[in-house]
Amino acid sequence: MLITLERLTKTFGSTVAVDGLDLEVRPGRVTGFLGPNGAGKSTTLRMILGLDRPTSGRALLDGRPYAAYSWPLRKIGAVLEAKAAHPGRSGRNHLLAMARSNAIPASRVDVVLEQVGIAGAARKRTGTYSLGMGQRLGLAGALLGDPPVLVLDEPVNGLDPDGVRWIRELMRSLAAEGRTVFVSSHLLSEMQVTADHLVVIGHGRLVADAPLDEIVAGHASLEDAYYSLTSVR
Repeated sequence: MLITLERLTKTFGSTVAVDGLDLEVRPGRVTGFLGPNGAGKSTTLRMILGLDRPTSGRALLDGRPYAAYSWPLRKIGAVLEAKAAHPGRSGRNHLLAMARSNAIPASRVDVVLEQVGIAGAARKRTGTYSLGMGQRLGLAGALLGDPPVLVLDEPVNGLDPDGVRWIRELMRSLAAEGRTVFVSSHLLSEMQVTADHLVVIGHGRLVADAPLDEIVAGHASLEDAYYSLTSVR
């Protein structure tokens, strides 16, 4: 399933947060989404998920906007913020509520809790979860509908080294299954060993859209290539 951005633009008053983005995020690979703070990454992700309305242009999932799907969790799973759950609700009940909202069988909740490694904490209140556990709960919610598209914003925040390696392997395995994995990150070293393709934006505009190897070619590392790209914009 493709994510397609067509002249996607978002302004806040006189500030242009996203400026005419044209982009296709394709299945079967991990696409890293890079850019400095304030470049428009989070706003772009929010428009893909229907949380912000574009000023102009469109964000489409397989040719349709997010809001057009009756059961969107079956089409796209997302983590935009760690610990985005009611602190008084258990992790399992949080996921059950999500499942019921999209007609997903309750049995799927236990499957994803095991998949992300927090089945043992499923009945604890989410307010007691560490940041890393909150990230894993968010990932469980993203995987709940077994969607063909995953959108993840800084998914390794709060994870220990074992957790970082685990989510790296998870993203690559999901892409290998033919899913679309779009991941925003500031960790360039992690993207260098995880992503197959990179999208770089600056000041809301597209700076680069190419395979990782092409972007890094001629540079010592992705970090060098990234700063070369963003310093001239």
